Amino acid sequence: MRAVVWIAEGTWEACVDQAATLLPHDAEIELLHVAPVDVEEVAARSAARLLGRHPPPPPEPPLRAIAEEEAQALLAEARARLGHPAEMRSLRGRVEREVVAACAAADLLILARDGEQRLGPKSLGKHARFVVDHARCEVLLVWPEPPPGIETIPPPPHLR
Repeated sequence: MRAVVWIAEGTWEACVDQAATLLPHDAEIELLHVAPVDVEEVAARSAARLLGRHPPPPPEPPLRAIAEEEAQALLAEARARLGHPAEMRSLRGRVEREVVAACAAADLLILARDGEQRLGPKSLGKHARFVVDHARCEVLLVWPEPPPGIETIPPPPHLR
């Protein structure tokens, strides 16, 4: 069995705990972190909007280096928490598309809800929704915190 565990800030602990509990010891586990490139793009474009002034020198260290360093630290922490051998993989790009592509050869993807802490469709953020809809493998979707009560289900549309 080949499993991908999506390591995302704020939700990764729940994914790793489920992987440690549910996956067999002989499973091939990949811990995957994807850094969005849109932050770097916004930062790069900001210098061009200085209305004719010379752009400031790039910050040291560059955003990309900081993002990669943080991703590696997060992956190392996740692997230590997992307690099993696991491959660590750090990617950059459009998060949802990179995750779908990374799990193309996997049997299972473990990811956490990343939206509102209530029952219903808004419990998934836009990236997780895309991944759930497009992943070509089994998907285990976990709550990053204890699941909310049934009273958090939104009312039917005609009662809003």
